[in-house]
Amino acid sequence: MNSEKSDREPLFSLKNRKLITNPLSKDNPITVQVLGICSALAVTAKLEPAFVMSISVIAVLAIANVIIALLRNTIPPRIRIIVQLIVIASLVILVDQVLKAFAYDVSKQLSVFVGLIITNCIIMGRLEAFAMGNKPWPAFLDGVGNAFGYAWILIVVAFFRELLGSGTIWGYPIIENLGFYNWGYKDNGFMILPPMALIVVGIIIWIQRYRNKDLIEDK
Repeated sequence: MNSEKSDREPLFSLKNRKLITNPLSKDNPITVQVLGICSALAVTAKLEPAFVMSISVIAVLAIANVIIALLRNTIPPRIRIIVQLIVIASLVILVDQVLKAFAYDVSKQLSVFVGLIITNCIIMGRLEAFAMGNKPWPAFLDGVGNAFGYAWILIVVAFFRELLGSGTIWGYPIIENLGFYNWGYKDNGFMILPPMALIVVGIIIWIQRYRNKDLIEDK
C-alpha cells in the first residue's frame, strides 16, 4: 500500500508542470509547431474576439483532452479520428450556443471561425498525439498548456493590430485619449488586414528564436 502511494506522481510534478510551461514558449503550437495560423490571421483584428476565441479554444481543448483520455482504452483504433471529431464537434456546438446566448455581438464577429475550431490542427494534434496515450490529469494539463500557448499569441497579435490599426484597445480609444491624433498620427489601416497578422506572428517568432537559441539548433 505504501509503495503504491510512493509510485504515484505528484499532481504538479516537474513533468506535469512542463506540460503547461513548454507550450507557452519553446514548444508553442503557433510559433514553433506552426499550427492554428488561420485563426491567428482571421480573428485578431480586434482584441475582444481574439480573447473570446482564446477562451473557447482553452475550454474545448482541455475538456476534449480529458474525455479522450478517459475513453482511450475503449476506442477502436479504426474509428479513433471519428470519435475525436465527435467529441470536439459536440464541445464546439456547446461553446457556440453559450456565445450566442451571452456574447451575441462577439459571436457575430467570430462568425464561422468558432465552428472551425472543430478542424483546428492544435486540437486534433493534441488528442491524437497526447490524450490517446495518457491519463486524464496529464491530458488536462497538456490541453490547458497548448491552449494557453495558442491564446497568448492571439492576444498579443490582436493587441498590436487593434492599437495601431484602429487606435483602440477593446474598443476603448487609447490613441485619441493620449492625444497622438493632435500630433498628426494616423491609424495604420494595413494593421487590420490579414497579411499584417502574419507579419506580427513572424516578428514574435523572430524574437522568440533570438532569445531561445535552442529552437534554431533543434531545427
